[in-house]
Amino acid sequence: MRAQSSATAPSRIAVDATGADTGGASFGTVQAALGVVAFSLTFPATAWGLEGFGPWSLIAVRSILAAAVAGACLVALRVAPPERRHWLGLAVVGAGVVLGFPLLTTLALQTSTTAHAAVVVGLLPLTTALLSALRVGTRPSRTFWIAALAGAAAVIAFTVQQSGGALTSADAYLFGALLVCAAGYTEGGRLARVMPGWQVIGWALVLCLPLTVPMAAVALSFEPVHLTAHAVTGLLWVAIGSQFLGLVVWYRGMAAIGIPKASQLQLAQPLLTLVWSVLLLGEHLPVAAPLTAAAVLVCIAVTQRARG
Repeated sequence: MRAQSSATAPSRIAVDATGADTGGASFGTVQAALGVVAFSLTFPATAWGLEGFGPWSLIAVRSILAAAVAGACLVALRVAPPERRHWLGLAVVGAGVVLGFPLLTTLALQTSTTAHAAVVVGLLPLTTALLSALRVGTRPSRTFWIAALAGAAAVIAFTVQQSGGALTSADAYLFGALLVCAAGYTEGGRLARVMPGWQVIGWALVLCLPLTVPMAAVALSFEPVHLTAHAVTGLLWVAIGSQFLGLVVWYRGMAAIGIPKASQLQLAQPLLTLVWSVLLLGEHLPVAAPLTAAAVLVCIAVTQRARG
């Protein structure tokens, strides 16, 4: 980043570089929670987007739009490129959260309901915590793991029950999306400790442009496009809300409170997604939702208090 003219600039850069914020852990939790809210709208917005775009077109265009916003911010603030040692990690972030997860879940949502797809998000916190333990050496307490497993079990039982307990052809896409997204979250959370979170996702989006631009050109030439209010709104949300702004606050939150604890906030994401599905898509909310919500909130409270 360009040298600062004020005497206080170095200290501000040092704070930003850690990915932490002046509000401390509490504000970090708020930021991670805002990321979860943004992500909870992803599946309903994707369903809207699929009303007017093909799956490959939707993925490519959303990534390009998000990269345009991120790139404009990087240029406007004259942010220097990351150090060479960080590019591999950024590539993992790009492969996981910019390309892998959106592509696999969009393909799944062609034949799966948003409620069924939410099983991926139900498993994501536990998978992210596991990968974090392997990648960055975090060692959460036994209480943390018990609460995390209980929360994941509650979410999985709920989403499987409401879908009738039947596995679909989309499950391969969903479980693949789970793994690549957890890897991207883990690597992004690690990088957010040494650079601002918005730069992590910003550079990852820009890094994917050599793939997403040709993909868009090919996909748009084969897949018909029907611009409707739902399709455009869904596209804009998944591009700017989920793909960029949501990941900015999410990575900052992970850097502030730690990857395992932040990941457990996502236990609430499937239930939020179901609420949005009712409000935006007209899907029926199962009777078990309030009970599951209470169980998940208890698990979140325990994981946030557990000391690792």
